Amino acid sequence: MKNRELKYRINWQNAWKKMRSERISKLRVTYDKDFQIKSAEDFSNRYKWNDYESGREVVNILGDTLKDDFEVLEIGSGSGTLTIPLSEKVRKITCVEASKANLQILKDNLKEKEIKNFELINEYWEKAKIENSFDLVVCSHFLWMVEDIEKHLERMEQFSNRYCVIVQPCGRDEVVKNAFEEICKERYTGQFEADAEYFSYVILREWSRFLDVRHLKYSFELNLEEGIRYIASYLGKFIEVDEQVANKIKNFLIAEVGEPWVVRDKAVVMWWEPEK
Repeated sequence: MKNRELKYRINWQNAWKKMRSERISKLRVTYDKDFQIKSAEDFSNRYKWNDYESGREVVNILGDTLKDDFEVLEIGSGSGTLTIPLSEKVRKITCVEASKANLQILKDNLKEKEIKNFELINEYWEKAKIENSFDLVVCSHFLWMVEDIEKHLERMEQFSNRYCVIVQPCGRDEVVKNAFEEICKERYTGQFEADAEYFSYVILREWSRFLDVRHLKYSFELNLEEGIRYIASYLGKFIEVDEQVANKIKNFLIAEVGEPWVVRDKAVVMWWEPEK
């Protein structure tokens, strides 16, 4: 991909490498042997809350960009947070999802909504054999999974003949930050911020792409056990979450928010037209 001739460039590569290595580090959660399975189910349930509120907000933001004859490629579909609202607006959606556990949850959620205009590919995005081009290629809640973000963006554009879209959480709920400081005894300085979209923005602007950017707010509800797992999924990157730490998280949540806990988050939506 040819960059523009610029006298000064932002050196984002080192920051990306360091931040990503922290975010993909091994999770040390030992208080529940079924933690990963339950967490996958939690993720599905919280984004189903309020009938896929966050995904529907994304669809609303894209508005007239979406056409009912569109064929869409979605990278990292997960449990269907965006898949389901999007599938109701387009002709067909092809989902690339590497996790077998997530894929089964996605199938169940699609069946529950009686959605049939989809195709599922159980493969890593980088290895998936895709022959078609699509009206829209979308990557949602996925950027930190990508090792080489430039290649990722190039591949998105390779399969798009009209639009590319990135949806990425930005910022964390204050309760999560407070839990980190209280339990890890360390000042919060953005250790698990979700802000990855600005790396893409910098790269795409160097490629002379003009992006539309919008932000949205969304929420989801957690009961106490879900809340403990939610906090543990962040703290477990920095400390071992054993029975003792899990109890600290429990007591913190009871004192801080009670039950249920409504988490309030934000996300950014960016879309652009690839250069052909």
